[in-house]
Amino acid sequence: MTSVPDEIVLKRDRDLDGRRWHPIVRRALLALIAVVLCLGLANVFGQRQSAVSTAGHDATLVVNAPSKVRGGLLYTASFTVRARAALKNATLVLEPGWIDGMQINSTTPQPVNEASRGGRVLLELGHVPAGQLVKYWIEFQVDPTTVGRRSQDVELDDGPTRILTQHRTLTVYP
Repeated sequence: MTSVPDEIVLKRDRDLDGRRWHPIVRRALLALIAVVLCLGLANVFGQRQSAVSTAGHDATLVVNAPSKVRGGLLYTASFTVRARAALKNATLVLEPGWIDGMQINSTTPQPVNEASRGGRVLLELGHVPAGQLVKYWIEFQVDPTTVGRRSQDVELDDGPTRILTQHRTLTVYP
């Protein structure tokens, strides 16, 4: 039989004397990681898109975007306008919550015109005949330092006339 090296104490190293609680701590830490992963799969921390529709007398607006996101996340929001009556100058008006703490990577198709009014972003979509629809996509990236809740209301105007408003809230997790 070989001798035990000087640095090894059999009671401590082989029999784990005084360390019987260590496996419990390791299992608890592993369970904690598994719980966080399961919460992420259940969309507790965001990313899953949801479509919300708002109808007015002259048009319907459907916004498909996540209501919860994480810092660094890339996502696409889509805006669908279906005109019930002809819209001469359809304009999407986005609250600052769509832009603050976000990077816009692209917009498809390009709006007819872009402007700002009172800190809100105006995206002119142009003429939309009655019965037609216009779909517009914006690709965003959340700044990693952005955290908290913000208003992401969307307004659909026909020139200076407000057609409808959709109220949204975005929650940004670290």
